[in-house]
Amino acid sequence: MTTTRKTSFNLNWLFLAAAAALLVWTFTPSFLWMVDRWKAPDSYFAHGFLIPLVTAYWIWEKRATLAATELKSSAWGLPFLIVAALMQIFAAIMRVYFLSCFSFVICLFGISLAAAGTKFTRQIAFPLFFLFLMVPLPLLVVSETTLRMKFFVTELATTCLNAIGFKAYRNGSYLVMPNSFLLVGDPCSGLRSFLAFLCLGFVFAYGGKTKWWGKAILIFAGLPLAIFSNLLRVFGLALIAEIYGQEAVHGKIHDASGFVVFVIAFALFMLIRRQLEAARA
Repeated sequence: MTTTRKTSFNLNWLFLAAAAALLVWTFTPSFLWMVDRWKAPDSYFAHGFLIPLVTAYWIWEKRATLAATELKSSAWGLPFLIVAALMQIFAAIMRVYFLSCFSFVICLFGISLAAAGTKFTRQIAFPLFFLFLMVPLPLLVVSETTLRMKFFVTELATTCLNAIGFKAYRNGSYLVMPNSFLLVGDPCSGLRSFLAFLCLGFVFAYGGKTKWWGKAILIFAGLPLAIFSNLLRVFGLALIAEIYGQEAVHGKIHDASGFVVFVIAFALFMLIRRQLEAARA
């Protein structure tokens, strides 16, 4: 019995080693594409470097539990591997690298199920799922999302200014007032803040002492916080430009405003987390 278990254990590790070598060879072009997008100037996905490290740490943290888990191959791994293979074939032919990166993560689930079984995979499911956040979205999706969020933030700021007695209207990405105007650039769209808070939401949801609905709130709180923080920035800069002149919002004021509103949003995020953990106690 011991010999059989040891042989099965060795075969599982042999399968994992062979699969790892095949994965590296197959997905190397996709890995290089990801790294190139991560380190691009003004990248929205610079956090991608940290995602695999966090995932590796989470799995390493469970090493005692994983070592005690019975390894039993599951047939559920086959559908994952088939889907991943089909996605990778399509992605390789069409050169759709982001789809190839998604197939890589799906493939990891399939390998884990096929080699170690459902109990083992359930233990590492969240860390593996977290890897999806390292995959950069297509530039077209980023551009379109940035544009829509930028227009939305500008429209909200315009409404707020009119509500307090400052006449303003939106003209595309411009917020126009009687004595000044403000061009709302891509950094003010909120997309970069949203992606950062989304990653933080997953981290806090995994380690936080909250119920399932609290974890969901932490994950999805990033979008409203990103919009709110950038609304504050655009609203504040528009007021400064109108009261103190157009030149007042350039340089240090503009740069400092981005840091200040991010700190405010982060503080709100931490407050939400604290309240959710207190609600469980």
